Amino acid sequence: MIGRPPHSSRRTEPPRQLKQSNGANDILTVKFWGTRGSIPVSGEQFARFGGNTVCVEMRCGDEILMFDAGSGITPAGLAMKAEGVKRVDLFFSHCHYDHIIGLPYFKPLYNPECDVKIWSGHLAGQMTTCQMVSEFMRPPWFPVDPKMCRAHLHYGDFRAGDILEPRRDVSIRTGMLNHPGGAIGYRVDWRGRSIAMITDTEHVPGVLDPEVLKLIEGVDLFIYDCCYVDEEMEIFKGYGHSTWQQAIRLARAANARNIAFIHHAPWRTDAELDEIDRQASAEFADSFSARDGQVIEFVAVDS
Repeated sequence: MIGRPPHSSRRTEPPRQLKQSNGANDILTVKFWGTRGSIPVSGEQFARFGGNTVCVEMRCGDEILMFDAGSGITPAGLAMKAEGVKRVDLFFSHCHYDHIIGLPYFKPLYNPECDVKIWSGHLAGQMTTCQMVSEFMRPPWFPVDPKMCRAHLHYGDFRAGDILEPRRDVSIRTGMLNHPGGAIGYRVDWRGRSIAMITDTEHVPGVLDPEVLKLIEGVDLFIYDCCYVDEEMEIFKGYGHSTWQQAIRLARAANARNIAFIHHAPWRTDAELDEIDRQASAEFADSFSARDGQVIEFVAVDS
């Protein structure tokens, strides 16, 4: 892994046990564009960790996968426009506001030279991905509908448990999470590397969710919903979120190598997240609270 000192967005020293990279095609890159939960926040108390809601980019070599379209997808789209990106797959964990609010402002949607495919599985049998997007992007909720999108727009529907193969050499396992209305957890496998994206989910105290354990077994990076701390779980029972302490329990049981905490509560300040990092690193050294703009890189191991 390349990445993750607590006060930097990038680690530059070569990771143990990894080969030297031969260039971008050898790299699995994770970029956190939004790490906040519930609503975007701003202000000096949130400046270092950021205030955008959840959006995570994974680049498997040249292939671009986006997970959730919280407010963080807005700067992501601007960066992709500047880069000239022509193809993107976007996967929803679910369609609560904080995870889709940035979608209408995602610049690739309006680029006629871009192919965008949007995937979902949490409402399988109830609503297609196309229907979901059409319901959200229309008056009176938004002034224009998806027909105004100039990109080549496609939709992918699946059911929890399906294995997706959206791009060459990319395999994505899926599973249902414990969240009101349902949510999908993802595990991305690419050329010997693996990343699990698990948000939003609520754990039962004393129980390790077998679905989550399957998705995170031996992963290089376990991205997990840590909205609360254990002491708050009784207060927020039924809200559909988990804790950094549970992330560590799961990671230990499943031999996950690194943990990134996301979906920070909107009231959680930089100072409080620093304290969480201090406590967490004492229990699991390779754990950290992800921050907007942070980049993690893994070198492929099968090249």
